[in-house]
Amino acid sequence: MRLNARQETLPTRREWPGWLFVLLSVAAIVAVLYASAPGGRMDAAALPRPAAPPAEIVPEVLPTELAPVAPEDARAANARIPLVLKGFAAARPFTYPGDTENRGRARDCLAAAMLYEAGDDAKGQQAVGQVVINRVRHPAFPKSICAVVFQGSERATGCQFTFTCDGALNRRYSNAAWSRAQVLAEMMLSGITDPRVGLATHYHTDWVRPYWSDSLQKIAIANTHLFFRWPGYWGTPGAFRGAVSGQDAPVAKLAAISPLHALALSLPSALADAEVDTLAKEVRLVPGAGEAAGRDTLYVQLERRAPPESFVTLALRLCGEKPYCKFMGWTNPTLKPASDAMNETQRAAMSFSYLRDDKAGFEKALWNCGEYKRDDARQCMKR
Repeated sequence: MRLNARQETLPTRREWPGWLFVLLSVAAIVAVLYASAPGGRMDAAALPRPAAPPAEIVPEVLPTELAPVAPEDARAANARIPLVLKGFAAARPFTYPGDTENRGRARDCLAAAMLYEAGDDAKGQQAVGQVVINRVRHPAFPKSICAVVFQGSERATGCQFTFTCDGALNRRYSNAAWSRAQVLAEMMLSGITDPRVGLATHYHTDWVRPYWSDSLQKIAIANTHLFFRWPGYWGTPGAFRGAVSGQDAPVAKLAAISPLHALALSLPSALADAEVDTLAKEVRLVPGAGEAAGRDTLYVQLERRAPPESFVTLALRLCGEKPYCKFMGWTNPTLKPASDAMNETQRAAMSFSYLRDDKAGFEKALWNCGEYKRDDARQCMKR
């Protein structure tokens, strides 16, 4: 009978343990195959992660050299590059690790890149700032903000950020535009990010065609700017975990617009006489006499609306190459001393002072912190 024949093919009660083992083994194999197939539900964290490539094979950072194509041809070619959204990740917040002096120089390097690359536009500036910070975290680039911004700037062409080698720094933005860029740069050094551009390390406008365009992945578009990352591991979050230096050396190319860089390099500012007039309403020089010969003092009425950092630039410009120079400035004209004699009220109202004494190896700039807030208390006048 069929029933009997069927019963003969079934396992007996004694054979069940062996059959159960076989069935469980098959189920386990099927489960592994299902989890490894597309759409499997195994937690990705349980799977082995790809190991980082050896440090010595970090990708090469190529100079930004442009193909000789017309703008319309560049736009067409750039539009054909696919936009890669898979694996897109926003950058983690960044906090600058250095002290106040290094932070100030880093801020001005970042602000210069943001302003001269994107103009006086906050959204464009933030995207540029994010690329700079992404680079400083990546092992393929230098480890300080200023070194990243000015990488390759010693070359006439082929620098990483074109404003550092094409003469753009000779053009001046208004003090207000520079101050806005500084404020935004300070915020980016304190943790704000631009999630629109993710982990992009490269960008260019859509009317040019860098030679490296086809070797990278286009991951974001912001107005006329295209943003790129490296393919593979070097474009993933794991690659952006390098130690960042808190040491930002002064940059001579920034001395004309950043008093912090000029002061650190002991360079005279490139302020023109017309610009001095906008920062100083009145300047009175009192030459030293007798034993104090050569110890000049400048009494200056300052422009109240000028950025406080510009007072350093003004002092360097007016002191020139003098081995000794004492600069004292007031924004309140009624409290600026009319003679060399100064009472306590006038001294307390002083807005800024600068003293250079090469013989003693001393140079110091101080602000009235009741009038101008400073991050570092060492920059405040004593009361």
